[in-house]
Amino acid sequence: MVTQLQSPDKSKIIYPDDNGEPMSDNTEQFRLIVWIKENLELLFANDANVFVAGNLLWYPVEGNNKISQAPDAMVVLGRPKGYRGSYQQWLEDNIPPQVVFEIWSPGNRLTPMIQKFKFYERHGVEEYYLYDPQTLELTGWRRLDDELEAIEQMDGWTSPRLGVRFGLSESGLEMFGPSGEPFVSFVELAQLRQDAETRAQEAESRIQEAESLLEQERSRSQALELRLRELGIDPNQL
Repeated sequence: MVTQLQSPDKSKIIYPDDNGEPMSDNTEQFRLIVWIKENLELLFANDANVFVAGNLLWYPVEGNNKISQAPDAMVVLGRPKGYRGSYQQWLEDNIPPQVVFEIWSPGNRLTPMIQKFKFYERHGVEEYYLYDPQTLELTGWRRLDDELEAIEQMDGWTSPRLGVRFGLSESGLEMFGPSGEPFVSFVELAQLRQDAETRAQEAESRIQEAESLLEQERSRSQALELRLRELGIDPNQL
């Protein structure tokens, strides 16, 4: 007698939203993750079909909740913005994240990082960027056929998918949007907005001051015209 094993009902498989691992190991790693993710959000804010996420579990294979990764930041072009508990690829027109970012932390170990690289290579990532804030080293890979191949020079490299340019300085990683605008922190963005509002208020004050002076000059001119007429002098004949 042959016993057939029943395949599990895919609809009953649970894909957890949490893998039990912390988002970051330290403040610098957290700052960089947020900095990259939020600036990418800002970059594609007007494109409804670009989904950006940070530390979101990605399940590439339906029916297998053991195969997953949670990139520090990822970009999916061709998928709408919106809430997700996890990125289940078969529900997303089977589109994998095209670009992923990882920030190396002291808690990272080489073997898991190699496994992560293999995962991204196997499941269709087109660009993978890894930054180590301790050594200030930025490594990137770009897909050629079925493999991710290392990018020789990352300083000055522009992402084909994002249009983002990378730079390295003594202070660390730098990133620039397609128009050359630098990625900024929330604090810097708030300061820029405050400075812009201050300049706008100053400009408005100058306009109001100019209008007030013009009105005063108009009043003096009218008063002078009235006085001349009282003296029997036609100001238009002067």
